[in-house]
This record gives sequence, C-alpha cells and structure tokens, in this order.
Amino acid sequence: MTGVPVPPREGPGAIAPIEAPPLAPLPPLPLARAALNRSADRRADEAWFAAQWANPDNRRYVVSRSTVLVDTAPALRSLSPQEAPPGDRYLLGVDESGVVHAAVCTAEPVPGSTSLRRVAPALSDRDGSLAVHAVGLANWHAHHTRCARCGAPTVIAEAGHVRRCPQDGSDHFPRTDPAVITLVVDPGGRALLARGVGWSPGQYALLAGFVEPGESAEQAIVREVYEEVGVRVHRAVYLGSQPHPYPSSLMLGFMAHSRDAHLRPDHTEVEDARWVSRDDLNSAIRSGEIAFAPSVSIARRMIESWYGACLP
Repeated sequence: MTGVPVPPREGPGAIAPIEAPPLAPLPPLPLARAALNRSADRRADEAWFAAQWANPDNRRYVVSRSTVLVDTAPALRSLSPQEAPPGDRYLLGVDESGVVHAAVCTAEPVPGSTSLRRVAPALSDRDGSLAVHAVGLANWHAHHTRCARCGAPTVIAEAGHVRRCPQDGSDHFPRTDPAVITLVVDPGGRALLARGVGWSPGQYALLAGFVEPGESAEQAIVREVYEEVGVRVHRAVYLGSQPHPYPSSLMLGFMAHSRDAHLRPDHTEVEDARWVSRDDLNSAIRSGEIAFAPSVSIARRMIESWYGACLP
C-alpha cells in the first residue's frame, strides 16, 4: 500500500459516497460450477483408486498443462483403461450416479487434444469443472517437482493432490494464487477498461492483479488500480469468483468506485485505458474498435453484468 494515496474518511478532502446502483452478485460462472463430489476422503486409498481406474464403467480423461482431449461435440473424451496413455493419474471425483471421474496427465498433448482456453466456453458445466481441476493439478505438479524444505525430488501421492518428499517425509499441497479483477465505475456509471502492453489491437479487459502477502483483496484492488492507471478507488463490493488454471489462480471479482476522471496508464502493464458508457461500448464493439475475451471469462461476465445484457 506504500505510495497509494488513500482518501480520508472525514474532514477536508474526504470523498463523498457515490450513490451508484450496485451490481447483483454474478451467477455461478463457467469453469466454477461444481458438478460432482471431489471425494477427498478416498484420495489416500491407493488400492481403491487403482480398482476404480481399471473399472471400464468409470471415466478417464487425458490432459496436459494446457490441453484436454475432446470429442467433436465438444465434450471431454473418456478412454478405456487399455487406451489411456501412461502418466500421472488424478482423482477428480464421483458423480451422483457413482461413476468415478479421473484424469491422466501426459508430458505432451495427445492427438485430438485442444487448448482448454479455446474449448472451455463450449464444455458443459460438468466437463468444464473437471477440465479446470485436472489442468490446474497438471500445472501445479509441473512446477513443484522438488521439496521446498530440502530440495529432494518429490513423488505424487493421494491421487494427485499431494507431493510427498521421500527424504524428509513432508507433504506438499496444491496452491492457488488469489488475484483480484475489478470493474471500476465513475459517478456517471461509466466503466473503466484497459488494454495490456503487447495485447492485440482493440483487445480490452478489466484491471486485475495478484494479492500480495499481507494484503486483503480490497487492499490489493486499491494498490493495483492506482499502480496501473493512477486512479483511486474505494467501496469495493464482491461479485463472484472463478478458477483460472493458467497456471494456478483464483480470480476474485469486485466492483469498485472512483471519482478520479484522469487516467494515467503506467505503460509497463497497461498501454491504454478509457472510461466508457454503455452506449460508447455498444458502438465500439459493433465498429470493431473494442473486443473482449471469450464468454467463459469472468471479465466478460462482469462487463455484461454492468452493461445489462450479453455483449453484441
């Protein structure tokens, strides 16, 4: 928070409350709609998991650090025990019918695989949840092959949800990095959009950044917005969250308010920023001046919530 001007609550220079209509909490987002029991209580039972993997009535999916094997529907393709390639195996959970869902992670994508980013908007709630779980684990394992305490190589345990150090016996668990993504609005109801350095022409999004050690999510919003565009914000309201397994984030969506009209992009992370009204946004999208991420992203859903409809 050092260097971020925080307005006083009372007295000269205090910012008056902005009476803007709040946004409703976001509905369950794509990639965040849990569709089965993760069965954490069965992860340590290696014999049970081995038997379920060999059971042809269960489901086995193939993932890499960024791809999933799919059918043309599209849907996650399940392979038989004999067809499944070698690799680390993860227990994803058990559905209401008692079917066990698992995944195998390969070092390189297998034929028929496609990027999770590309296919995620078309997957069902169940398949999207399964894919995010598996790809998130794959990324964590790829970056945590050695013990953080002694440096010895670790081994996979508990059906993919632990890495264990044979040297000192310590267990290491998957980590998720919290990140805030913020819809900033001004007193007139305009939204703040930003374009990152190196992004494709016309591509805009909301401001986002990781929560630092010792910060609350609300403090991170104040810091990130001021660092990137020089705008002071307050009264952050939580809207919803979505996992983002690239590699291991959880996006926490907020709406915040600002009375600062002048924008000062830092040109390190943000190349351009602008305030837009709903009419401005409608015209800019139809003319091709502005484009957004696919409908699966929390950023797009937050913008659509402010806009009041699906984007044109």
